[in-house]
Amino acid sequence: MEEITVRTHRQTEMIDITAAVQDAVRRTGVRQGVCTVFVPHTTAGITINENADPAVVHDILMEIEKLIPQRDGYAHAEGNSAAHIKSSLFGCSTAVIVEQGRLRLGTWQSIFFCEFDGPRTRSVWIQVTGDRGIVKGEK
Repeated sequence: MEEITVRTHRQTEMIDITAAVQDAVRRTGVRQGVCTVFVPHTTAGITINENADPAVVHDILMEIEKLIPQRDGYAHAEGNSAAHIKSSLFGCSTAVIVEQGRLRLGTWQSIFFCEFDGPRTRSVWIQVTGDRGIVKGEK
């Protein structure tokens, strides 16, 4: 398992961590397998979505704020109930296929760390399982 640190700068934001996750996969030497990305926080999440157009992230954050506003008469004393709800909707983990030592993401897909209660310094845990041998057809 490997841990990466993500520093967030706003209360709510999505940060592309694809390169850091790919680096972790490379360091394991796994050629074929699965990479699990896990966020050990109750007010953050993880998702896969488009990174080609920054407007997509903007639109996601805009709509999630409309659905779950920061202030809405929540009972939780810490004042971050909206962050807990958003985290539950996005989820705390994702799995990506590893093929030929690389994350097998679609053309426009990236892995995003989702901050819902920032700014903070956060952890992301990465676990890669699979085979390290040379795959048929590879040099």
